[in-house]
Amino acid sequence: MRILKTTLLSLFLITSMYAQENITYQKPSPEILQLAEFERAPSVTIDDKMEYMLLSYRSTYKTLQDLNLEEMRLGGLRIDINTNISSTITYINNLKVRKVKDRDEIQVKGLPENARITYLTWSPDQSKIAFTNTASTGVELWIVDIKSAQAIQLSDAVLNANLGNPITWFKDSQHILANVIPANRPALIDTKKQLPNGPIVSVGEEGVVSQNRTYQDLLKNKTDEANFETLVTSELYSFDLKGNKTLFKKAAMYASETFSPDGEYLMITTLQKPFSYLVPLSRFPMLTNVYDNKGNLVKEVNNIALNEIMPKGFMAVREGKRNMAWRADLPASLYFTEALDGGDPAREAEYRDEVYTWDAPFNNKPKPIVKLTQRFGGVIWGNNDIAIIKDQWYDTRNIRSFLINPSKFNGTPTKIEDRNFQDVYSDPGNFETKRNDYGRYVLAIDNNKMYLIGDGYSEKGQFPFIDEFDVRTLKTKRLYQSAYIDKKETIQSIEDIKKGIVLVSIQSPTEYPNYYFRNIKSKKGLQQITFNKNPFESLNGVYKEVIKYKREDGLELSGTLYLPADYNRKTKTEKLPLLIWAYPTEYKDKNSAGQVTSNPNEFTFPYYGSFVYWVAKGYAVLDDAAFPIVGEGEEEPNDTYITQLVANGRAAIDAVDALGYIDRTKVGVGGHSYGAFMTANLLTHSDLFKVGIARSGAYNRTLTPFGFQTEQRNYWEVPDVYNTMSPFMNADKMKTPMLLVHGEADNNPGTFTLQTERYFQALKGLGAPVRMVILSKESHGYVAKENILHLLWEQEQFLDKYLKE
Repeated sequence: MRILKTTLLSLFLITSMYAQENITYQKPSPEILQLAEFERAPSVTIDDKMEYMLLSYRSTYKTLQDLNLEEMRLGGLRIDINTNISSTITYINNLKVRKVKDRDEIQVKGLPENARITYLTWSPDQSKIAFTNTASTGVELWIVDIKSAQAIQLSDAVLNANLGNPITWFKDSQHILANVIPANRPALIDTKKQLPNGPIVSVGEEGVVSQNRTYQDLLKNKTDEANFETLVTSELYSFDLKGNKTLFKKAAMYASETFSPDGEYLMITTLQKPFSYLVPLSRFPMLTNVYDNKGNLVKEVNNIALNEIMPKGFMAVREGKRNMAWRADLPASLYFTEALDGGDPAREAEYRDEVYTWDAPFNNKPKPIVKLTQRFGGVIWGNNDIAIIKDQWYDTRNIRSFLINPSKFNGTPTKIEDRNFQDVYSDPGNFETKRNDYGRYVLAIDNNKMYLIGDGYSEKGQFPFIDEFDVRTLKTKRLYQSAYIDKKETIQSIEDIKKGIVLVSIQSPTEYPNYYFRNIKSKKGLQQITFNKNPFESLNGVYKEVIKYKREDGLELSGTLYLPADYNRKTKTEKLPLLIWAYPTEYKDKNSAGQVTSNPNEFTFPYYGSFVYWVAKGYAVLDDAAFPIVGEGEEEPNDTYITQLVANGRAAIDAVDALGYIDRTKVGVGGHSYGAFMTANLLTHSDLFKVGIARSGAYNRTLTPFGFQTEQRNYWEVPDVYNTMSPFMNADKMKTPMLLVHGEADNNPGTFTLQTERYFQALKGLGAPVRMVILSKESHGYVAKENILHLLWEQEQFLDKYLKE
């Protein structure tokens, strides 16, 4: 690619420890490049009859040109204003159809040229798939007929996808409801040309506590408000399968549209004014109405006020109806939750939440079906007599599941699960669901039996399972458990319990994941249904092992160790440099913190977000190293964050060193986001590492004063915790070479690009050996090929310089 020198300053700012540099994009060494330039396998969707499968293809990476969009950032959205769809969306570029029993793939005919496909939506009868295509001037509506593998365009580039998926199938599978740009839509206001009418004024009311975490891309002024309203306003049109359209509802700020299971009613939620400059659109006022399928108003079912002020804590919720949705097991019945504690987790209350159902046409009052002593955590509907409901509480990490009879109002729930949700060894699994006559997913119930699919983590390894759950006795019976010790099996779904047919995926360190049908009732062999090939064959000889080791306080830790293919593990003559990649996790008990969720039989898939690439360059790599931060009882994890962080790092190095593979004076550490925060702290507060790579992190916690990660206390409650944990506050202690990387357009709450820029300025000003790379136009995760290849080059140069010199 040719890049004019005059554009370099806007494309890249790279500041080294020696001088400021302006350079073109670079590519890593051949060993790394061959791993980075791989072809992505297609995603697979299978219909419920197990007759047809859809294969969707997309490019491995985007390009800088893909990111070079004219966008507006409003209300938490990032909008491509020329096409009216999210500027961060990832597109599919090809579709194929295949009969499950055949191996021949059929190219879908008639797809748009240079297709940019998204929002694939199956019709209720699963004979067709609707999707959007983003053309140069906007978003079009298309469908694919599965049997004929023929694509048909239904609309011009008139759809409005600025608030997400703009298409919803009617129950008849013959019509599609779509959000369309209004014909009389006003022009957007050019913020670069319009002069402000006055200052921006915000007011805090005395005594009114409003503790919001940091948000990106908020509205800032009246011009933003006007442009936001213009961009999210749509008309609703009904399209038939020949492309004929009929106005269904006049223009409004439509946020969501969902049909009742029987298709007779339509619930529509619209955004309302006033807007907010403090919170994103998810907390704007919203009005929810139910209409019949002709568009006639039936009932206003919810009216949510502006939600700028929330009680403190992760379990805080707003007052009023929330989680409103259609019950999947009934033709037309809503359910919703209301807080009984005012939404305030600090308030003493016997019950926290109550769940209601409300039958159409909503002339009667909603009926309460259950009260919960913790916060509502979801429901799986079965039939009129059986449902599974969950509640949870973050501070104790507790989750519970109950069997309820939804036809008995305010009945007593029967508890069937009560555990720490971070205790993966005790996880009973998730109940299997199936499509009912309404086309909605409900509990798979057969003669009072239900079925649980579990991940199967244990002290001995991972062995996924299927259990039969008896509704009458509440006992489980093991129907199947994977016995692989050299492969990883994942149970995707139960396709036919009577015949014993289960959909699974199987992989190994050198075998790319593929799908199979397994019969758990017979000894028949596996039926392979996808045939993806390994794109990383150069890593086939790499040694891979999940190692377990202990922290100095006895806490069990683990990580996945990789060694180069040509490394002699018997003689161990050569001592390798070690790279550790990690992400800290907070726990409330040591038992959960010490559990292993890594599987050595997972396919070795290098990607820019890890250090696995460098095993091909002669490094030892400890990937996904456990970095638990534990706070038991009244103690919060972050009270001893630095002490535990350093202990985790020391334990990891000691463990690999004890195996005899590494030179412990040549160890590097890295992480992304909270892992970058970890990296900066390890380099600041220990001498364990020779180099660090910190990507898209936050380094000054006073800039996130109302909480971060799982920290619920604010800065003024525990200033010592915030200051001690902030690498920026301790920049004078950091003397280890560090590579700082950040996306120019980071969209993640709390990790504003400014965090890296200011931290770099502090380190540079104090004489620390630091290099900063700002990746042009990238958000929190990096997607452009030019940026990713250059990032790999930067990391490779940095690591080779400091760990191989």
